Amino acid sequence: MRKIVLGLSLLSAFTGAFAQSGHDIRVNFKNVKDTMMFLAFYQFDKSYIADTCKKVVKGNAVFKGKNSLEKGVYYVVSQEKGRYFDFFISDKNQNITITTDTNEMVKNLRSPNSKENNDFFDYIRFITNKNKEFGELRNKTKGLSSKDSTAFINEKAKQINAEVAGFEKSFVEGHKGMFVADVINLKMEKEAKDIPKASNGRPDSIYIYNYYKNHYWDGVNFQDDGILRTPFFADRVKKYFNNIIVQNPDTVNIEIDRMMGKTKTGSAMHKFLLAYFTPTYESSKVMGFDKVFVHIIDAYFRTGQAKGIYEDATIQKIIERGDILKPLLLGSRAPDLLMIDTIGHKSIAKMGFDTVKTSAGATKLYYDNVQSLAQVFTPLYGVKADYLVLVFWDVDCGHCKTEIPKLIEEYHDLKKEKYDIKVFSVYTQHDYEKWRKYIIENKLDWINVYDGVHINNIKEKYDIYSTPVIYVLDRNKVIKAKRIGTEQVKDIVKNMEREYKSDKK
Repeated sequence: MRKIVLGLSLLSAFTGAFAQSGHDIRVNFKNVKDTMMFLAFYQFDKSYIADTCKKVVKGNAVFKGKNSLEKGVYYVVSQEKGRYFDFFISDKNQNITITTDTNEMVKNLRSPNSKENNDFFDYIRFITNKNKEFGELRNKTKGLSSKDSTAFINEKAKQINAEVAGFEKSFVEGHKGMFVADVINLKMEKEAKDIPKASNGRPDSIYIYNYYKNHYWDGVNFQDDGILRTPFFADRVKKYFNNIIVQNPDTVNIEIDRMMGKTKTGSAMHKFLLAYFTPTYESSKVMGFDKVFVHIIDAYFRTGQAKGIYEDATIQKIIERGDILKPLLLGSRAPDLLMIDTIGHKSIAKMGFDTVKTSAGATKLYYDNVQSLAQVFTPLYGVKADYLVLVFWDVDCGHCKTEIPKLIEEYHDLKKEKYDIKVFSVYTQHDYEKWRKYIIENKLDWINVYDGVHINNIKEKYDIYSTPVIYVLDRNKVIKAKRIGTEQVKDIVKNMEREYKSDKK
């Protein structure tokens, strides 16, 4: 079964996105050559066109329509797809006039009928001037040594950052209740002050981390869909989940539930967050993080909260994917396998399993010979070892031809070091002669088996959509590692050995 790579269904996400009141956005440019312009808006980590001015007349671009635009941060785009400037559209004000001069865009931005935008343009001018001031610092270090130059720049940068932080704090406090304040607050870092000392006399790093994490979302209203339509929200979400919280599946699950719980079910915020988390953790390359994907399926897909984001058929496929992955999570007991080894092949061939053509025929053969088969099976659960490597591979798989020889070498090395280890090597196809020949030629002196009776459905039972696939199980057949490279086997086994010794103490 192929992995389902998920994506947001924009059709369903935007259904009903525009109210029926109308918008009238007028921008007057001096010194502009565009004959066409676009009005775009941010939406989580992407941007979309909201309206088009097909003809710019004497620098005047008009974006007018019968539908009201959703609250958010918008920007004007040139006909060459260059971004001119950001501005705000709120639920209350859909009639906005803006003037500027392309020769000095930021300096000349004005909005005579929108205080919110006019104040935002003042904010932009302040930030622009501070950036310019920082950029000119190196010009003031001529004649200074490298050490003195670095010290000077660091001190001035600290001073500029403090001025920006103070200005932003005052700006937000002075615009409480306005959307512009919510957006500026979203980009502000909430850092601890009056930091206590740790036992080593240095600032307490644990206090700093806890303060930052606990205040990271201060003032952010997850029930305001407008926050979704800003240039900062998506990056802030990604930073929080990738860099701020502990990278542990259980922690991630708690944080996802906490964030989703702050939204309104069915809102744009709810939909876009779910549409971000689902493919992010479905495709995670970090071992064990499929637990997050399974949790999302259980908490949101099985409960109907994914409706309106994905089509019903897609939702069902995702739920089925969760059914496959759930028994294979780290810490779960691996599903048993009733396999046939090279010796048992002769017995099942006599029963007719080598020539059976249909699943119905295989089922009939199974029940006709069930008592005899019990004596032939090599079950996974019948293997006794402290460390059990379960590998699925194919003789004709190019990657397997590289990895299986490496694995046999790792296996022999661990055996020489007196580890109680066994390998349960599962051939995923049914060409017995080709398989047997490969075993002999490559001296695969471990447990070699295949699904000769066609009853294990190994591709779904163990999520085998490509080969090779390696699992490592403990003495109780609990999954300790999965989908790892052969080069990781030795380290994982040695870590398990340390855990065993630690548990005995």
